[in-house]
Amino acid sequence: MLLRQAGDDVIAIGQPAHAWLSGQLARAWGNERFGVLEPWEEVCLAAEQHDVGMAAWERRPALNPQTGLPRSFMELELDEHLEIWWSAAPLVLSQSRYAALLVSMHGTALYERRDQTNERVRGFLAGQAELQARLLEGLDADLVRRNQRLVWTWDSLSLGLLLGWAPFELTAVPTAAGETDIAVREGMLDPWPFDAPQLELRCEGRRLTGRFEDEQAMQEALDRAPWVTLEIRVGSAA
Repeated sequence: MLLRQAGDDVIAIGQPAHAWLSGQLARAWGNERFGVLEPWEEVCLAAEQHDVGMAAWERRPALNPQTGLPRSFMELELDEHLEIWWSAAPLVLSQSRYAALLVSMHGTALYERRDQTNERVRGFLAGQAELQARLLEGLDADLVRRNQRLVWTWDSLSLGLLLGWAPFELTAVPTAAGETDIAVREGMLDPWPFDAPQLELRCEGRRLTGRFEDEQAMQEALDRAPWVTLEIRVGSAA
């Protein structure tokens, strides 16, 4: 779950909703400088489904007693996070081998940033490496790695747009001829990686008012919270 400030309230945005925004970015991606997606449908599906492992957890989120709000995705315990990412690729596998491979590789990229001395982290990475070796058979490994980096880019951009990180930078973004960095400012990207001159993106969340001492009260309030459509417009800085 993402928590976006809205005055004294917060907009609670599910991880799958953030992934939907990632999918919208994927479907708009590409121009002469940044190339095209291949295979298009499978890569877009991976972008849209990369956080599918969070769906069950999002139904009954836990309370952060320090904030009185639902715990965000950055506040999950390691065991919870591992369970989510162990389940992610198998959930997507029933839709597409290629998309499941990219989702698994996205999880690997996340855990490569964690403490490599942790036995559970090493176990996860080893298990995903075994799964990826099976799914990669017969595919173009270089293209798969390029597409995994694109999923990472859209994930980061979606999070940044929803959580107001600007200004920030997307690094090592694949292009038609190599890679580049993209500067993200308020409503603008430079260089511009899309074909259309402007994008209008949207996703949904729930407006949560107040703070809570009891997890059940927080969950009930979240169930009753009004839905909000978030509309985000981005354009070229050039």
